[in-house]
Amino acid sequence: MFTGIVQAAVPVVGIVRKPQLITLTLSLPEPLRGGLAIGASIAVNGTCLTVTGFENDRVGFDVMMESLRLTNLGRLDVGSLVNVERAAHYGAEVGGHVLSGHVHGIAEIVAIERPDADNCVVRFRVPAPLVKYIMDKGYVALNGCSLTICDVQDGEFSVYLIPETLRVTVFGHSQVGDQVNLEVDSQTQAIVDTVERVLAARGY
Repeated sequence: MFTGIVQAAVPVVGIVRKPQLITLTLSLPEPLRGGLAIGASIAVNGTCLTVTGFENDRVGFDVMMESLRLTNLGRLDVGSLVNVERAAHYGAEVGGHVLSGHVHGIAEIVAIERPDADNCVVRFRVPAPLVKYIMDKGYVALNGCSLTICDVQDGEFSVYLIPETLRVTVFGHSQVGDQVNLEVDSQTQAIVDTVERVLAARGY
């Protein structure tokens, strides 16, 4: 489980590409390496990945074909920055919202506005099958960052980013056209899907 509070944006320092598999190596700062073990879960751009090896600050992960299909991890290059969050432990403060790290699809940045030095508005286009889960003032995770949805219209929505979010996450470097991992809120998904099933069973 994750909370959507990104702890750092870190560089990709190694990529090994094979058919339907890549191995990513990240450079993690010391505060994020405490208690690290093989098999630990870390969210990388919001995707739950398993640690497969580590030495000093280098931490490795295998990314399989389904994750490559649904996420932006296959588009990374050496030098790319990614958001990371260690798995939450029981009793931890949930400052964002509960996330599984199971990405549903990719959203595209279609506009970035900076009305002043302290505000940034980023607009995203959502894959059509996920639009029904996007509701004004609801939650989403974008590259693992828990954010509040605003201004939903025509398959697009906006989020407002504070300076701290821009400083700590990859959004401080984002550009129009970037592909961003999207995890919809699990409670919203469950409610929408349940209502659809009930209405379909009643012939609506």
